[in-house]
Amino acid sequence: MKEKRSGLGGFLSYFYGNFIVLLLGFIQTPLVTRIMSTDEYGRTGMFEAAVSCIYIFAVLGLDQAYIRYYYKAGINRRSLMLKCLLPPLILVSVLVLIYYFMSTSANMWLFGRTGRDITFLVAGYTIVSVFERFLFLDVRMQQNGRLYSNINIAQKIINIVLILVFFNVFGNDFRVVLYSITLSWASTTLFLALRYVFMSKDDGAPLDPVLDKQKEIPERELITYGLPFILILLMEWLLSSCDKIALKSLADYHELGIYNAAMKIMVLLLTFKNTFLAYWSPVAMEKYESGSKDAPEFFRKAFDMMRFLCMLAAAGMILFRNVIVLILGKNYRGADRIIPFLTLMPIFAIMFEITVQGVRFKKKNLFLNIASLAAIIVNICGNFLLVPLFGGTGAALTTGMSYLMYFIVGSVFSERFYPVGYDRMRTLIDALLITFYAAFASFSGMQVFTALIGVVLIALFMLIERDSLIKAMEVLKEYGGKILHPDQDDTLQVKNDDKEV
Repeated sequence: MKEKRSGLGGFLSYFYGNFIVLLLGFIQTPLVTRIMSTDEYGRTGMFEAAVSCIYIFAVLGLDQAYIRYYYKAGINRRSLMLKCLLPPLILVSVLVLIYYFMSTSANMWLFGRTGRDITFLVAGYTIVSVFERFLFLDVRMQQNGRLYSNINIAQKIINIVLILVFFNVFGNDFRVVLYSITLSWASTTLFLALRYVFMSKDDGAPLDPVLDKQKEIPERELITYGLPFILILLMEWLLSSCDKIALKSLADYHELGIYNAAMKIMVLLLTFKNTFLAYWSPVAMEKYESGSKDAPEFFRKAFDMMRFLCMLAAAGMILFRNVIVLILGKNYRGADRIIPFLTLMPIFAIMFEITVQGVRFKKKNLFLNIASLAAIIVNICGNFLLVPLFGGTGAALTTGMSYLMYFIVGSVFSERFYPVGYDRMRTLIDALLITFYAAFASFSGMQVFTALIGVVLIALFMLIERDSLIKAMEVLKEYGGKILHPDQDDTLQVKNDDKEV
């Protein structure tokens, strides 16, 4: 395994690739929205919701078990991979078969049309997603940020090329996106599979037949740990899909298409979120498993820094949303009123991933279900009441408030089982300020005044979080010095874990 990096250096090894993916996304998204009508683009959102639902039941939560046991001392990681991967593959085959026999009615409800290729695309993408999840997870757990980034870049480039290819075949048809996303993921997943086969001998598995030196986790223990995550993931799926289902049922594909485009514009914060999760999950679990006494302080400092960055990013996204929306085309101009509340989704999800670690460390997964249930109740009620009145804006408002509830309830339970001492007062002030700004930007219509409030809010965040601002500037200066003077020792390598976040 390659030498790992921690702190900002480790995070940036993940982020540089996703930053390039972000730039490529500013090519892909307007490319799709300018060749595809809002109705057709709305149907692609239903595709994502359908395959995600099948995937949740297929994986059995064993991806979380893989994360939980990966850093156990002496673990046989190759055996762990096989035990976590095989049950989902068997189950997804059964679920795909059931979907095949129900495909005509299912496709008509989801997409308003049917076709054999649509059925195979849903089935194919679901099967690929299982392999992709575990193979990508292995890269993450190795903390191989460079490979993670390069694979993401390759997938996005292939996706863009395939969009152009299939547009020439189908024209204004949602299947263009279905084919491009399925085949691009299949190609990069195949590469990861071949890599794993040829390199897994170095993945903690014994090279001799004497297996008693390696820990073997019983399948029952893995499944017992993973099963509660099905409910968690199902609730998270409802949390991310209720808005699309509500817009389809209570509005139309046109409104859903605008909402889906607004969600794609959120790619900056979503990229930051996905990058952080890829980096943070193994780092947090390794820190806890090490038994370090300074672990609570490590998590507290990480949260302070991430809260500051999240608030800054959200305010910036809301401030410049009108400029970004211009690239979508005139049919998608309504996305500017949807983006503000959608910004709350990734920022509270990122902060949740830090504050909720105590629940996972202590294996109290039931309480994640309770947090998800609270958010789902808010989501269902909000969509039912607000979508008929405000369309996509109502769905976005509901999504933002649902994730806020998710963050609050999960954090309260986590602090109960693994006390860290997060700064609740500053978190509350920041949350209230960004929620107010999102509401004003969505409903006021006063663009100049909204922009002025955004500038003031960013300055206010810098004042409230000045300690995190100073720390971020110090670390960036240190990292910049390393880039400008590569001949010097790598000052970002871990010297003392208690000094890095």
